[in-house]
Amino acid sequence: MAVPKRKTSRANTRKRRSEHDKVVAPALVACPACGEMMVPHRACPACGKYRGRQVTSGEQGEG
Repeated sequence: MAVPKRKTSRANTRKRRSEHDKVVAPALVACPACGEMMVPHRACPACGKYRGRQVTSGEQGEG
């Protein structure tokens, strides 16, 4: 089994891991019903609609 000859420096370790550990902002799209920004493939938190159907009450929804 291969064994490293030298200890990997902290800078090199962090540089290697930086691509995987970064925090990315979620993708947002406009809700077709109310126009609020929402995460795609989820019910709109503002109106409660998903693909034209009322699935949750939402903040300003009916019920």
